Amino acid sequence: MRTLPLRMLRALEQFHATRPWDHNAHYHRWILRRLPRRFDRALDVGSGSGDLAGLLASRAGAVHGVDADPTIVDRARELADPAAPVTFTVGDALKEVPPGPYDVITCVAAIHHMPFGDALTCFRRHLAPGGTLVVVGVYRRQSRSDHLLDAVAVPANVAMAWIKNRGRKAPRPVSMTAPARPATMTFADIVRDAHQALPGARLRRRLFWRYTLVWRRPAG
Repeated sequence: MRTLPLRMLRALEQFHATRPWDHNAHYHRWILRRLPRRFDRALDVGSGSGDLAGLLASRAGAVHGVDADPTIVDRARELADPAAPVTFTVGDALKEVPPGPYDVITCVAAIHHMPFGDALTCFRRHLAPGGTLVVVGVYRRQSRSDHLLDAVAVPANVAMAWIKNRGRKAPRPVSMTAPARPATMTFADIVRDAHQALPGARLRRRLFWRYTLVWRRPAG
């Protein structure tokens, strides 16, 4: 988006400020399709307002969400279905995760807030044999491929904002109120470090300035 004329960039920023939509939630259903229909325990790292944890709870015996921001954790607790098997805590995901193992670990747009290699090592340690790790992350755009994907993502982003908000102005979703920071690692850096920590992990660039990582721990 840096290559767009300044006037167009400002117009896009104004459009999206009045018609926001959650790019991370866009991938929640995609995540569910990578998971078993039923599983025992799940951990959602960087659980935010609890949207994904609630979806996981429809398949799991128990789901635990952890997030470093106390305000968003309070909102997650308020919004959660009281009957759902889900709990939320405030904490450092690399130091204060309740002991596993977990059959499923998810992390959406949060891993760039942590030391990347340390986070993957922590997730691997807490994942049960045969368990599934799914990460949706953000990366620093640098390569030609990154910018070519931008050329598709920019108009698609406008279209999605219009469709999801039915053309009307709307407030920011609760899920978008948590503190955020920009990504520092390029996709190439992420792929290199991920393969070192999780041999066999599958990574792919995605629309809307995201990438996905899926890794299944060997059952043996």
